[in-house]
Amino acid sequence: MTHRTVGHPPGLPDGDPRARVDAPAPDCPVEIALAALRGRWTTLVVRELLGGDRSYSELREALPRLSEKVLSERLAQLAGAGVVTRERRPGWPATVRYGLTPRGRRLGPVLQALWDWGAQDG
Repeated sequence: MTHRTVGHPPGLPDGDPRARVDAPAPDCPVEIALAALRGRWTTLVVRELLGGDRSYSELREALPRLSEKVLSERLAQLAGAGVVTRERRPGWPATVRYGLTPRGRRLGPVLQALWDWGAQDG
C-alpha cells in the first residue's frame, strides 16, 4: 500500500482539487484558516477562550495591553468566521459571554502546531 503523501510534499492533501490551484482561492482550507486567525491579538483571544467561556471583562483582564477597540473587532471577526459565539444572558445588568464553537475548539491543535513550528531552531 502506498502512503498518501508519496509523490506529494508532506502535509499537502492528495486528490483534493483545491490543492491544485495556481493562485490563492477563497475556498482553500488554508486560506480560510488564515483568514479566521488574521490580525494581531487574534490567536491570544482564541487561546484565552480555549480555557473556557469568558466575559468581555475577563478577556480584557487576561489581555490588559489589548485595546477595547481591537478586542471588539477581534471578537466580531471570530464570530463572523464561525469560531466564537456571543451569548447575551438576561439580568440586570445583562451579561455577555464569549465561547468557542466546536469549529473554534478545533483551532487548539492548529495553534499548538504553529507554536511547535515557530519554536524550532532554524
